[in-house]
Amino acid sequence: MKGIILAGGSGSRLYPLTLVTSKQLLPIYDKPMIYYPLSVLMMAKIRDILIISTPTDLPRFKALLGDGSKFGIRLSYAKQDKPEGLAQAFIIGKKFIGKDACALILGDNIFYGAGLINHLENSVRRAERYNRSTIYGYYVDNPTRYGVIELDKDNNPVHIEEKPKHPKSNYCVTGIYFYPNDVVKMVNKVKKSARGEYEITTLNNLYLDQKRTHMTLLGRGYSWLDTGTHDALNDASNYVQMIEQHQGIKMACPEEIAYVNKWINKSTLIKIAKSMSKNDYGDHLLKVANGKIIYASSVRDER
Repeated sequence: MKGIILAGGSGSRLYPLTLVTSKQLLPIYDKPMIYYPLSVLMMAKIRDILIISTPTDLPRFKALLGDGSKFGIRLSYAKQDKPEGLAQAFIIGKKFIGKDACALILGDNIFYGAGLINHLENSVRRAERYNRSTIYGYYVDNPTRYGVIELDKDNNPVHIEEKPKHPKSNYCVTGIYFYPNDVVKMVNKVKKSARGEYEITTLNNLYLDQKRTHMTLLGRGYSWLDTGTHDALNDASNYVQMIEQHQGIKMACPEEIAYVNKWINKSTLIKIAKSMSKNDYGDHLLKVANGKIIYASSVRDER
């Protein structure tokens, strides 16, 4: 399984903050926004990741993240000269995907919940073993702003409608998707919409029409945050601050995930921690290295 983080666009809704930097490099409390989607892919045990962004912003992502070796992963980079829809990620990333299944996550989405790792690992297995895609559904009060999932009588997804005037449910599609390898062929069936974009909704409906889609519902105990506006950006920072201060943990800490996954060793983690020893982030990494944080085991199911 390979992963793609789509971190392009102009971020115009966040002007003037994004006039000189990518939206995905803005801080969400104590770390750059890009750390959050990167950590989600790493929690899914995905180690080969492509970051797609603008020609202007790519050098900044490379300066921040490098080749990924400090996280025990491999990072590649590709430019998006012109944003033409979310499904364009599979056109740009076709060679990167190769013969593997692929996950796509949007660079401005934040996910959190105690059972998230289990859901992610199941999504990987569905794509790799059963040739099925996975979408993540989330209840919202204002579904007209999103891609809305139409459900049958058994609450299975049957169709997705983009920003409908009359929504058929209050469940929307979030910004993370898992696909089998044939996504590189399926995306060729996606024609540009009236607004000139390769719509991810069209791609998802192709899989739904073939009855090859599983919907994972993020219900009680899960949070999904889209940080596309000034208020949402501030709310996300406050949310992360509350979680970290109340639970004594760090959200979206790639070094910690790498260590727990045994992708980096203790001495490497301590070295990284000491390079940031004058702040809470470095102190947290030292706690992890010294075994002061206990990790619960997850329970798996297949389908």
